[in-house]
Amino acid sequence: MPTAYRRFVRSDAEPAYAAEVARVDDLARRLVEHLDHSSAAVDRAHQYRTQSSVIQRLVSALLKDVLGFGEEVVIEPSSGLVTRARPDFYFALATGRGVLAEVERGGTTTNNHDLKDMWKAHISPNAQHLFLVVPNANWNEARQAREHPFNRVVHRMGSFFGDPRREVDVLTAHVFGYGATDVPWTEEPA
Repeated sequence: MPTAYRRFVRSDAEPAYAAEVARVDDLARRLVEHLDHSSAAVDRAHQYRTQSSVIQRLVSALLKDVLGFGEEVVIEPSSGLVTRARPDFYFALATGRGVLAEVERGGTTTNNHDLKDMWKAHISPNAQHLFLVVPNANWNEARQAREHPFNRVVHRMGSFFGDPRREVDVLTAHVFGYGATDVPWTEEPA
């Protein structure tokens, strides 16, 4: 199954940032290709009660080793803003400009991790772009999808784009959906 993907960009994106947006779009394209290539391994790993760190390790193989993201880099506060945000991954595009990447699993929407990630990108002085890697579905013990985070995250992230009144200080947001949308395993869950 191809990786689910959705991209959002501010309605007032300045032409001066066109090259930067194109560079971030290329990073996103390469992440989609990696997730497509790794889909069988991700499907095997993304089962009931699997720790989110298992999925994060699969995604980090590309983000860190191929694309050059740093893992759990502390974003230093500036201009009096005290945050010390620590995203799962960070990629510096230029001085004071970068991409936060967050890999979520069980608490994506139930614990509002997606909205916390958007807030983190919004208040981080060195981040203007957000990559959210979220499950297409989360499973319960009975092997049924208990929720579909990708669809919900796309809807929620979309509310921050398209109207200047609602937009936050994030130039682009990219949502990547991993894992099967139907039961991805055949053996009994552990």
